[in-house]
Amino acid sequence: MRNAEFDRQQVLRNAMYAFMGKGYSKTSMQDLTRATGLHPGSIYCAFENKRGLLLAAIDQYHEDRSQQLGTLFTSDIPFKQKIQHYLDGIVAECLSCDTSQACLLMKILTEVGQQDADVAAKVSAYLQQWQQALESAFANAIAAGEISATPGAKASAQFLVMAVYGLRTYAHTHPHEQQLRQLIAMLTQQLLV
Repeated sequence: MRNAEFDRQQVLRNAMYAFMGKGYSKTSMQDLTRATGLHPGSIYCAFENKRGLLLAAIDQYHEDRSQQLGTLFTSDIPFKQKIQHYLDGIVAECLSCDTSQACLLMKILTEVGQQDADVAAKVSAYLQQWQQALESAFANAIAAGEISATPGAKASAQFLVMAVYGLRTYAHTHPHEQQLRQLIAMLTQQLLV
């Protein structure tokens, strides 16, 4: 049997948006065939099943987000601007009211994590890598004298991760943009001393 040819990254990104939009349970194979442009047989051949497509989409999401984060934190702008830019992007995602702008990792961990240990382990590992990348960025900024060494890179990264989780959750209450911006200002004031 001949393997179907398709742009794997694009298919995974389209599946990712379908899962972010409806969640894993409510995304049907029909939704996935429509989103990816693949026939059901091609999805089964390439990914085994809906769960296999989800796991591959999670990998793609992590790769895309890691690349974005890496690009931002290796840029030449001052660290405080990097953090502000990062948080502005999250606020923009939150304000878009577009479910495809949600965090796939958090959405899937919340929905599927209790029922599927493999999915929970993969998502948890990626969330830990995200925190470690932020910790490294804070450590570099401390070493460069851009921010205070207190409370430290690890504590600052943990605080930022917690704040991002909270911000994304709070955004579901549909606050005004001004409220979110005010919270971001308070957060950056705490983080970037």
